[in-house]
Amino acid sequence: MELFVFLIRCSFWGFMCRLKQWKQDLPATSVIITFHNEARSTLLRTVVSVLNRSPEHLIKEIILVDDFSDHPEDGEELSKIHKVRVIRNEKREGLMRSRVRGADAATANVLTFLDSHCECNADWLEPLLERVTEDPSIVVCPVIDVISMDNFQYIGASADLRGGFDWSLVFKWEYLSQSERQARLKDPTQAIRTPMIAGGLFVINKTYFEKLGKYDTQMDVWGGENLEISFRVWQCGGSLEIIPCSRVGHVFRKRHPYSFPGGSGNVFARNTRRAAEVWMDDYKQFYYNAVPLARNIPYGNIQDRMELKRKLHCKPFSWYLKHVYPELIIPTSEGGPGGSLKQGTACLDSMGHLLDGNVGLYPCHDTGGNQEWSMTKDGLIKHHDLCLTLPVYAKGTSLLMQICDGSENQKWRHLEGGLIRHARIPVCIDSRYHAQRGVTAEKCDSNAESQRWHLYNHSH
Repeated sequence: MELFVFLIRCSFWGFMCRLKQWKQDLPATSVIITFHNEARSTLLRTVVSVLNRSPEHLIKEIILVDDFSDHPEDGEELSKIHKVRVIRNEKREGLMRSRVRGADAATANVLTFLDSHCECNADWLEPLLERVTEDPSIVVCPVIDVISMDNFQYIGASADLRGGFDWSLVFKWEYLSQSERQARLKDPTQAIRTPMIAGGLFVINKTYFEKLGKYDTQMDVWGGENLEISFRVWQCGGSLEIIPCSRVGHVFRKRHPYSFPGGSGNVFARNTRRAAEVWMDDYKQFYYNAVPLARNIPYGNIQDRMELKRKLHCKPFSWYLKHVYPELIIPTSEGGPGGSLKQGTACLDSMGHLLDGNVGLYPCHDTGGNQEWSMTKDGLIKHHDLCLTLPVYAKGTSLLMQICDGSENQKWRHLEGGLIRHARIPVCIDSRYHAQRGVTAEKCDSNAESQRWHLYNHSH
């Protein structure tokens, strides 16, 4: 039934988009694509889709920034295509510095950033340009469809998604609320405000991009830049939107086709720390609680970014949480992010399961991730946006992770002695059968070691 409703909504969305009449006097854009050791066929596919699926007068140029790839001949070959310019870095610079170099060389008043492994869909550009023309302080993104990296099958994504994140500062897609989806039924083509962009694909007024401080060019290689620019846009007077009538396919790769000097984990943590230190104020502590190892990663000098923040009179992160992303739950002192539920040397662990998955026990590693839990003041035991749920009011029931909705079957009480009792019936969280059925709810027994849980906060 849900699939049927989804297909109906997509058909209606497509019909409404086809009825739209876009402005005739839209500005041309410079399309900026950076690449490093991208397969020539994939890069060519991206360039050709831009040219073939855009009105010719709206593409002023395509700037390919070759980030010191191993095959400079690829760029030389592509430069023969009409409107394509190639700039080659003299050394590896990474995504952020390469994009800034491309933006500096651009001659159009509007910049369109694309990944090098995309495929633009029909009529993708006009809705984006129209919105930026209406308000230069709005940064807009298309709906990002999925292209299979195995066979290049094109799979349409839902237009009811927006970008978000958890306190580990990892980007995630999340569904709009039921009330928002209902309101959009009247006009599914209207823009969707999004707290965060994925980062690879967006359109921005060039003057506004420069005023905002472009990218943090002290970030390395890739990762975290979407956090930084999303916080900066919102906190410094702009806004981020997803435009449903614009669709661009994206190849979601299983691994990066290039190396990260120092390791991808350290690079991502360094970049993310820079974003947190500049834009999150005291709330950065929740990030460090969620990712304790990040505390030990040097993040460099941020003085120029702090000066930019002052110069632009940017709002504090508390404003962002209140007005842009109120759905992001601020952890309480009763555990907080990065907290663990421990039994000796073992911890409650999601085991990598997601929605409707069960939970188990695993040796504690104190680095958050699958063992990151918090207990809120109203009794919810949370793993990101999922809550430990008793699906059936009966002893012996396996506990599941379900979307937090505050319902009674998600309410627990942490008792003196370590037992965690359900709010409605006398069952407690028990690990004795975790190897067979996951963690279950059993009749409360204060003598059972399998029911004793210690709530440990990594910041302590």
